[in-house]
Order: sequence, then structure tokens, then C-alpha cells
Amino acid sequence: MANLKQKRPQNVAGDFFVDSTCIDCDTCRWMAPSVFNRQDEQSAVYHQPEDQRERQQALQALLACPTASIGTVEKPKDIKQAQDSFPIPIADGVYHCGYHSEDSFGAASYFIQRSQGNILVDSPRFSPPLVKQLEKMGGVDFMYLTHQDDVADHRKYHDHFGCDRTLHEDDISPDTDDVEIKLTGTEPIELAPDLLVIPVPGHTKGHTVLLYQNQFLFTGDHLAWSDQHQHLIAFRHVCWYSWLELQQSMKKLTPYHFEWVLPGHGRRYHADAETMQQQLQTCINWMATVE
Repeated sequence: MANLKQKRPQNVAGDFFVDSTCIDCDTCRWMAPSVFNRQDEQSAVYHQPEDQRERQQALQALLACPTASIGTVEKPKDIKQAQDSFPIPIADGVYHCGYHSEDSFGAASYFIQRSQGNILVDSPRFSPPLVKQLEKMGGVDFMYLTHQDDVADHRKYHDHFGCDRTLHEDDISPDTDDVEIKLTGTEPIELAPDLLVIPVPGHTKGHTVLLYQNQFLFTGDHLAWSDQHQHLIAFRHVCWYSWLELQQSMKKLTPYHFEWVLPGHGRRYHADAETMQQQLQTCINWMATVE
């Protein structure tokens, strides 16, 4: 947990606080928006939890923080309850893993529970409480990695669960050269009837997204909701490969039906399929105006 001696002065008085080690990854602010906000380029507590729901969210954010920058003045007696709440249900067997890793700058990862085999989408921090919960839910049969930035503790999960891992060959590095399945090319790849990988080079050369059940799109660092812009966006300032290719890759998503955008960075977004397509087009139009 955080160091009280490094508590940021921007925190309001009370039990929860953020210390100066915060890396401004945004995790706590979207997980517990009524408690945390951004002040002077780091997170801070602007409102202490007032009910059980707010406290649970604040504790979940504390556990998810990749740099252990969130703390409490009093030792939380209900921390075990917060640990057991992970992974957090999103919808229809899809969960947010929490326990973000500093190695991926706090990127979110997801767990899909399905009868054909459970899937870990990108890698959370290898934390015993989370691993225990995943074991209770049937373990991990397969790990899908969207791109090279968010692989974190992939090898520890592979060694523990014996799951195969997949990553596009253009994003392979010395840390991932032992993944079992190396994807190739730029055409969509059907991993199973309910799982479609769509290559979307741009953020990185080998970035892909995963479409599950024509409902959930796991987008890594390709696409996310922006509260600032109030529409879906791509990340121009952290586009490591090609902004032009990223624009073309975004257009590749228009033929597909989905109702959830579940990113590694940025905010998730849920809407009916028609609204989602409108939002996607807004994003494409906006990207064309960004240099």
C-alpha cells in the first residue's frame, strides 16, 4: 500500500489517500470515479467514500493500482472482501481482472469464462488473490495478447495454468518469443466460432483486437472511450508505429457487430450496435482531423 509520509496534499482529509508515486494511469479514476479524480497530473482523493458501494470501489481501485499508490490511514478490515470481488463481472461471462501491472502502465486485462475454455485477455499482475479466484472459476485455458505493450506477467500465468498464448508475430520481442501461437498477416483469424482476431496495425505494427460473440470487442490500445472528447478515440500521442495505418485499421472494424469496447487504456464503452457504429464513424472522422 501507499506511504502516508508521501501523501499528496491534494487529497481531502479522511481514510483513503493517494501518494506521490502515482503514475497517472487513470485506473482508480474510472474504477471509483466518485472518490478519485486528477489533480496536477496525478490522481487524488477528492471525496471520501460515504457508503459501502463507494468504499468497495475505492478498495478495488487500491488493489488494482499498478504502483500501490493508494492507501488508507487505518488498516482496512474488509480488504479480503474486496480481494474476493475480483474478477469483477462486466456482462455475460466477461470480467475485469483488476490487479493492473506497472509493466503495462496500468492497462486493464479481462477474463472470459466460457464452456469451450476460459480466456485471459492481456495480462494482469500475477497476484495470488486473483490467481486463487481464477482457479475457482475454472482456470485459464488460453491467453490472448492484443499487442506487445500489455503482456506484463504473461509467462507466470502460462507457467501456472499451462495456457497457450497468442500474439501477432510483428509484436514478438525477446520477452514473448516463446509464445505458443504466433499470428501472421493482416486478415481476420477465426480462433473459434465465437472468437475472431482482427489485425489492426497502427498503435504497434502487430496490434490485434478480439471480437467475442459479436458483442465484446477487446481493443487493447487501439480504441477507447474518452470522457474529454465524449466519443470513441484512438491515441495519437502514443501511436508507436503509424497513425496513417491506424486510421485505415479503424475502418476495418465497421463491418462488425459489437456492443462493448473493452480497452487496455482509456474507458470502456457500451451501446447498442447501431449507436456503436455511429460512434465508430465519429472516431474515424475525428482521426482524419488529427495530425
